[in-house]
Amino acid sequence: MKKRMTPLSLVRMKRKGEKIAMLTAYDFPTAEILDGAGIDAILVGDTLGMVVHGHETTLPVTVEDVIMHASAVVRARPRALVIGDLPFLSYTISVPEAVRNAGRLVKEAGVSAVKLEGGRAMLPVVRALHRASIPVMGHLGLTPQSILRFGGYKVQAKNPRSAERLVEAAKALEGAGCFAIVLEAIPAVVAKEVTEAVTIPTIGIGAGPDCDGQVLVTHDMLGIYDEFTPKFVKVYAKIRDEMDRAFREYVDDVKKGHFPGAEHSYEPDGDR
Repeated sequence: MKKRMTPLSLVRMKRKGEKIAMLTAYDFPTAEILDGAGIDAILVGDTLGMVVHGHETTLPVTVEDVIMHASAVVRARPRALVIGDLPFLSYTISVPEAVRNAGRLVKEAGVSAVKLEGGRAMLPVVRALHRASIPVMGHLGLTPQSILRFGGYKVQAKNPRSAERLVEAAKALEGAGCFAIVLEAIPAVVAKEVTEAVTIPTIGIGAGPDCDGQVLVTHDMLGIYDEFTPKFVKVYAKIRDEMDRAFREYVDDVKKGHFPGAEHSYEPDGDR
């Protein structure tokens, strides 16, 4: 039986100087493939709203959406740590509601940890989740659920004062009980400073090479989602192009009567 990754596993990896590889997944087959490839952590991110459901932002995603997709990921029984995103407004209205929604992700979907966005304002929520024995991953820098306030997907912590606030927020999140922190779209030098200032792992996305690990949206790195590709994304495959080629070939085969052929048809006494 394979030994499952836990939040403590990621902390130990940082202590040993081992890099952490994390990607997103929203369904059973992707989770199986990721786990077989040796991924350390799988994030069931609220990015599902954009890359799966076709929304322009992550804001319409609900707790029920995350539970549905996370449940499919968990059913793959991955060795990787499965983390569920707490969506917009699911943890900011009140602390009890935050605990209730995080608890649903654990109880109903089976995730082993949750992720939430925000700095010092989220400390009461992080502390409450920690008391409830729900592991929490923080998220600083560009926090997509704050896109309306930011006015778009913009690089954060670009001046010394904002960089200092981000470092202090990371320390505060660690003190409140976070086991790791995602750092998104910040200068590499700031991410390095944060990584050195905390004892928990930092997971970068557009934050340079000095974080303890990296995460990308799987649909981005596979070239499936092409509405826009952030500068920090390395596209490892052009799966969208290959899917388009296969679909067009199928349509052409059906229209011309080339599919199904004899090899794809059953005989009266043939096996299934």
